[in-house]
Parts: sequence; structure tokens; C-alpha cells
Amino acid sequence: MTTIADPENPTNTEIAQLQRICHQHNLALYHFVQGDVRSKRHVHRLGQKVGLLRLDSNLCADEDSLTSLHVTSHAGQHDYIPYTNKPLSWHTDGYYNLPEEQIHGMLLHCAQPALEGGESWLMDHEIAYILLRDANPDYIHALMHPNAFTIPANILNGEIIRPEQSGPVFSVTAAGHLHMRYSARQRNVIWRDDPMTREAADFLLNLWQQDSPYKIGYTLQAGEGLLCNNVLHNRTAFKDSDDPTQTRLLYRGRYFDRVKEPKERICSV
Repeated sequence: MTTIADPENPTNTEIAQLQRICHQHNLALYHFVQGDVRSKRHVHRLGQKVGLLRLDSNLCADEDSLTSLHVTSHAGQHDYIPYTNKPLSWHTDGYYNLPEEQIHGMLLHCAQPALEGGESWLMDHEIAYILLRDANPDYIHALMHPNAFTIPANILNGEIIRPEQSGPVFSVTAAGHLHMRYSARQRNVIWRDDPMTREAADFLLNLWQQDSPYKIGYTLQAGEGLLCNNVLHNRTAFKDSDDPTQTRLLYRGRYFDRVKEPKERICSV
């Protein structure tokens, strides 16, 4: 975990370390040592420093385009799992976004942990790709089909909030980076009606049930956070404090950018 001594002014060394770790593993953890751990200004500043500039102002985002994740409900009794204390299944963020608005970077900052639970599990999506490819290269071809994975339209009170969105699970950006859009949800997702696609989807579901050295489990504490290139992640259920001032609160930023690579590229011998 990278220590940020002063979140008001992260040093070049601290930023470079985060970028190097993300370049190697697509994710990095950080810890603010001092300052107000609930300050969204600090979160915005860190994101900008590592190259996360273009925020996705999604449906439930705050006015500053960061999203405050806490137990709540939305108008029309239309509840979303991230705003409950229920477990979140494996996914990448923004899998329902338009092709030109895919999420490539994410920041998750803990202002207040839950009383119990709320553990995050993480896996580099490039590792998932390798595991699929090694099991059967045809899985990759199936999951790169332009209609491999479809999210139905989001309809609230008869109004289409978000249209149906189809696309590949795996794609490669113009810069040559692997991108993944995925959700392990069993409802409100449509997989292409193709035997190889179904086998690949089942392979991923089985992967989440198995122990793996490639999965990282961690419960963020106040002042800690995650920077990543939109890796696979989930969240366990949690129990909140009875004190309303001590309930779980995380800030989430979804970005159209990846974490910027370090100025000095890492060379392997």
C-alpha cells in the first residue's frame, strides 16, 4: 500500500509509485496519513495527479461527478445494489455504458468503513483473460464478439433511463490496452445464444467460486483507497453502525481514462 503523507500535496515519488504499481498490476492501494479522510477535494486531487481526468457523471453521481456510496434508496423505490448492504457480485464498472463511454479507470476511497463486513475482492482483468485463453482460446474469440454481452434497457416508471447496450466482453483500445466489460449477475443480463459464449460465461462463474492466488481480498479503512484500470471486483455484505454518523461511506470515481503510465517505463530483462 502506498502511503500519501499529505493528500493536499502528494509528492512526485508517491504518485510515481502508484502509477508503477498500476502499470504492473492494473491496481494499487493507497493510504492518506493525515487530513480530512472525508474530503472529496483530496480524492479529486489524487485522481488528477495519476492521470484520471475525465469523470463519468453517471445516474447516481453527486454534483461533482464522484458517487457517494452508502445505504440509501432512490426515487420510485428503484433500488440499486451498490446502495444497499447486500453483496455485490463480480463485475467491472460501467458495463452498461455506450461504446464511446467505456470506463477505463476507477477510484474508490473509504471515508468510513462498515461496522462489519464490506470486504472488496479484486482480480486483474488481464489475469482473467489469460485464464480463459489457457483453458480454451475459443473462449476469447466468443467473448470478443460485438454482441457477446447485452444489458437490457433500464426502465423506471415507464421511462427509458438507459437504452439496451450490447458489446464485447473483451476488447482492445486504440492504445493497445485490454478492456473488459462484465457482470456476474444472473438476472438482467443477456449472453449471446452461442455454445462457446455460454461455456466461457460459465467458466468465469466457476472462477469466482474457486480459491485463487490471483484474487486479492481487502477491507478499506478510513483514509484508504483503490486506484485501478477498472479491474474485476466485488463486495461482501456488511453491517452498519447504529450511529448514523458512523455508517459506511465510500466515494467512487469512474473515469474514461486509465491511470497514466509512469514517465519511466518499466523494463524487463
